[in-house]
Amino acid sequence: MNKTLSIFGGNSNPKLVEDVAAYVGVPVGHARVERFSDGEIFVEIGENVRNVNCFIVQSTCSPPNDNIMELLIMIDALKRASAGSIVAIMPYFGYARQDRKVKPRTPISAKLVADLLSAAGASRVLSVDLHAGQIQGFFNIPFDHLFASPVLIEKLEREGLRGEDTVVVSPDAGGVERARIYSKALGCGLAIIDKRRDRPNVSQVLHIIGDVRNKRAVLVDDMIDTAGTLCNAANAVRDHGATEVYAAASHGVFSGPAIERINNSVLTRVWVTDTIPQTARLEACDRLEVLGLGRLLGEAIKRIHHGDSISSLFS
Repeated sequence: MNKTLSIFGGNSNPKLVEDVAAYVGVPVGHARVERFSDGEIFVEIGENVRNVNCFIVQSTCSPPNDNIMELLIMIDALKRASAGSIVAIMPYFGYARQDRKVKPRTPISAKLVADLLSAAGASRVLSVDLHAGQIQGFFNIPFDHLFASPVLIEKLEREGLRGEDTVVVSPDAGGVERARIYSKALGCGLAIIDKRRDRPNVSQVLHIIGDVRNKRAVLVDDMIDTAGTLCNAANAVRDHGATEVYAAASHGVFSGPAIERINNSVLTRVWVTDTIPQTARLEACDRLEVLGLGRLLGEAIKRIHHGDSISSLFS
């Protein structure tokens, strides 16, 4: 019997690839993704993929350029092997923060990545919690935008973080819509931190809109990078009377001094998903917990393969 579905993965997040394949019920596809001695990437697909729906699970996290090139070369290899369709599953979409020109003579790198994926031969792209939703418009091929909120909300409910003594806090004005979804699902209040960012990765908290006094606060965001914004927000919320401060985010980038800042912060617990592998960081930070997205991504792959609705996952 010929296969009609194959799931491949690069080197960015092999554990997530295995979890996704296990949920779908297929073995991980055979592919060699190696380096030549000069650092160039070599890919060889080790099975027949003619007319097969192929899915490549590859986060473009650190090192982003290597992981993007791996993904592009794998797409090209599958295209030249006559794959039926090629779906790029990018749990974390690198360069998403460069989605517009913020100054003269600067690039829109997210658009460039979109063009590269299309040029390589991807027939569809799927990602989780884009930093900016409008990135979907950069693509001239179908784009599926998944949300990690059901997984994170389920965890918050299990931890008892819901109801009147809890408040969901957006660390900036741009995240209000996301925070409102969490607030509604958890049946709790909503607060917003008004901040000013003078330069990248540096932010200053101005004041808090909403009531956090004598409540357990949950900061929600799409990503945690250097954790400067997160830890400043946590301090501000605690200074305004919150009894405990937690954080939940889809993508744990954790670059630079992020883990050190979290270890020295007032945060009780930080939850992120496994869109980015966290093995080393878990050893360095006992406040960090990682939630798996294998089931969510696996279900999305099943639905794409069978032509079923993706949006009903979040109804």
